Formats: sequence, structure tokens, C-alpha cells
Amino acid sequence: MKKEAVERIEAHGHSSVTARHKKTFEFTKEEHLTSKGDCILAVGANKGARELSGEFKTLAARGSTRIIIMIEVDGVRETAVGRGDTSLTFTHETDIVARKSDFTCGRTVMTRSNMAAADFSRVFTRRLRNPDATVYVTLVAQS
Repeated sequence: MKKEAVERIEAHGHSSVTARHKKTFEFTKEEHLTSKGDCILAVGANKGARELSGEFKTLAARGSTRIIIMIEVDGVRETAVGRGDTSLTFTHETDIVARKSDFTCGRTVMTRSNMAAADFSRVFTRRLRNPDATVYVTLVAQS
């Protein structure tokens, strides 16, 4: 029987979003963003990796689990797809990171992503630069 866990996160845009990173993308509970944060798509998130549900964490901590991250801002939606990993720990209090690689740390919620920040459309990332824009993030773990 297929199992699925869904997490919903709300964040907002920031005028310094560049979305240029070629290996990761990230959401953070932090409100500030510098030019070094070129993987960050949204700030002020209402959850970090640690606050994801036990059900999501259990499913995502399997290498066979498919992870889908849907991001919507101002009516435009983009989707990234990757995998779970047995090394995921979900310990970070403020950040949620998706990676193209197999590297994991306490911030990682998805590995082998088909997208990094630089892969999102420029129309989409321009909308993420609006500090008044609400960014809706849906994480789905399917096992």
C-alpha cells in the first residue's frame, strides 16, 4: 500500500532573492538575506526541518521515497522532484534545503533533486523578490 505525507509551509519573498545556486534551493525561517544566500527562495518560513511531522520524516528517511516540492507565488507554480535518504536527520531549526547531490545534513529534506535554485524560471524568481508575496510550499513524501 502506498503511503503519503504532506507538509505545507508559508513564507514570503525578499528583494535580495537571486536564485543562482546550481546545486541546492532553500527556505528559511530567517528574515534577512544577503547576496551569499543565492540558494534561498523564500524567507520567514513558518517551519524549519525540525518542525516537519514525524510521518513526513519517517517516509522521507527512506531511499526509496519520492519527494515532491511544489512552490507557488503570485499564481505561478514550479515543482521539483527528488528522493528521500536514510541519512536525513531533520535537526535544523530554521532551514529546509533540497539538493541535487546525495549530501545530507540537518537542513536537508530532499536529495537528488531535479532542480536547484538556478533551474527555476526567471519569471518565477522575479516574483520571489517581492517582500509582500506569500510563498506557498508543499512537500510531499510518497513511499
